[in-house]
Amino acid sequence: MVRAKFKGPVVQRRSQVDQETTDQRLLDSRGPTDWVHQDPWRVLRMQAEFVEGFGALAELGPAISVFGSARVTADSPTYALAEQVGRRLAEAGFAVITGGGPGTMEAANKGACEAGGVSVGLGIELPYEQDLNEWVDVGVNFRYFFARKTMFVKYSQGFVVLPGGVGTLDEMFEAATLVQTGKITGFPIALVGTEYWQGLLAWMRDVALANGTIREEDLARLVVTDDLEEVVARMVAAREGDAG
Repeated sequence: MVRAKFKGPVVQRRSQVDQETTDQRLLDSRGPTDWVHQDPWRVLRMQAEFVEGFGALAELGPAISVFGSARVTADSPTYALAEQVGRRLAEAGFAVITGGGPGTMEAANKGACEAGGVSVGLGIELPYEQDLNEWVDVGVNFRYFFARKTMFVKYSQGFVVLPGGVGTLDEMFEAATLVQTGKITGFPIALVGTEYWQGLLAWMRDVALANGTIREEDLARLVVTDDLEEVVARMVAAREGDAG
């Protein structure tokens, strides 16, 4: 396989693959002070990413973002579960948005695509090779995480969170924070897989809630279930609430 790296719309292969990401150069202010003069110009590139994302997704219609691990293999029960999630959401009339990568993301895109729904992938520049998976119908590659995150929230009516790692936790808690602070309203967050998530929720209740750092309603916003019918029903209810 030819080594490749995606930097927004740009593809680098073989000896042209660099070792840094655009986010890294933006956020790492150590070293020379050239960034003082370069950062204002970076705003134009950031603006372009927003324009490209808005243009690609503006007519998408009702959509749900599905998050989960990129490390899940195709023979994993979690992969099969993600396929079912993508399929059920598509059958309910939703487009399915993922990070466009492998594992859980690929499975959810596959389920949506095979069910005749719109399958969306929002890719991100990473230090290692990662192309959009083959089941993505509409794909946008981003350089900047914050631009990509905006697209997930702006064009989704809810999040379905499958077993995953640091990136999945980041996406889940960011959504919970936006709901808590009133930045987004009527936004359901469903964590699928009670065995996987129950330890985290127990810690939040027994430690964070007990110490007063979160409220009961913060916990209530995170629905943990194994019932995909319940997941879809909550997403449909949110959509109909918006329509009403």
